[in-house]
Amino acid sequence: MAPGARPFRMLPARLLPLLRTPLRLLPRLASSTPMAGEKPVEASIRSKLQRELEPTHLEVHNESHQHAVPPGAETHFKVVIASSRFAGLPLLQRHRLVNEILQAELAGPVHALSIHAKTPEQWDQNADVSRSPACLGGSKHDPHMAEKLGSQG
Repeated sequence: MAPGARPFRMLPARLLPLLRTPLRLLPRLASSTPMAGEKPVEASIRSKLQRELEPTHLEVHNESHQHAVPPGAETHFKVVIASSRFAGLPLLQRHRLVNEILQAELAGPVHALSIHAKTPEQWDQNADVSRSPACLGGSKHDPHMAEKLGSQG
């Protein structure tokens, strides 16, 4: 190797298409790809909402750790989303739209989904999102729950 030359590093194959992607599209692609440490259900939720609703703001929070579920579970989520697709829709219709997009997740691993759906204008005026309440589920008060969860791992 020549003095001062830097070793060539191969790009992972999954990144090669980005070399041919116009720069204006890279932010959109980056926001729809799984984030570091993101798990499969969380990644699926993020990807589907990004693709279907083209949000100006999207947060997907896995809140499973706040509930009586095994460690690493993906069962309880909060979605905070601002999309122009919500314009003119009442809150109930916005929630139905999100639920329809995530019907496979809701029929499978997702037990609870909190949705905060706003238009971009509403988000710009007020980006406040209420904190999720503490879990009051019956299993949290089951004296044998720790034993049951320990036997599932």
